[in-house]
Amino acid sequence: MSAAPQPHLSFDDWLAIERTATDQRSEYVDGEVFAMSGGTEEHNLIVLNVGAELRNQLKGRPCRVYPSDMKVHIAADDVGTYPDVMVICGERHFHDGRRDVVTNPILIVEVLSDSTEAYDRGDKFRHYRSLQSLQAYLLLSQYRMQAELFLRQPDGTWSLSSYQDPSESIPLRVVEAELSLAEVYDKVELSR
Repeated sequence: MSAAPQPHLSFDDWLAIERTATDQRSEYVDGEVFAMSGGTEEHNLIVLNVGAELRNQLKGRPCRVYPSDMKVHIAADDVGTYPDVMVICGERHFHDGRRDVVTNPILIVEVLSDSTEAYDRGDKFRHYRSLQSLQAYLLLSQYRMQAELFLRQPDGTWSLSSYQDPSESIPLRVVEAELSLAEVYDKVELSR
């Protein structure tokens, strides 16, 4: 038995559906739509901890921290996603007048799960790299204390730094902030 062909949607068609959906979110990749699963307690605590820490450190500066309900449009790859946390400094660029889809994050944070880790490290990161504004991509494990920070270098390549000790802090120089691993994982019950 073969699967029924799925209609090829445009980004704007997907966005219209997504804006009216009440029970399910999805991500869009070049005409295809992929349902998103709900997050675990650990995932949600890490996202909240990161968002709160960044918001506190960026107060009084022209940077905004967005939680996972704000979408990002990657026009070069025809992709629409919901990053777990993102930061925009300076002028925000919106997809349209609704102001629920941005196009110029400087920092994106994703919390890894068993079902998303390969995508977040692979194709999703490839899509994100086509955003000229993006300078830092932070991956956080929800199972063990582990952070991986990818930074765009002046020549366009990306460098990787890894953090695993609770006494370490992740230097986010692109937004003049830092995240203590102890704060990122506060109240998170790690299983691995």
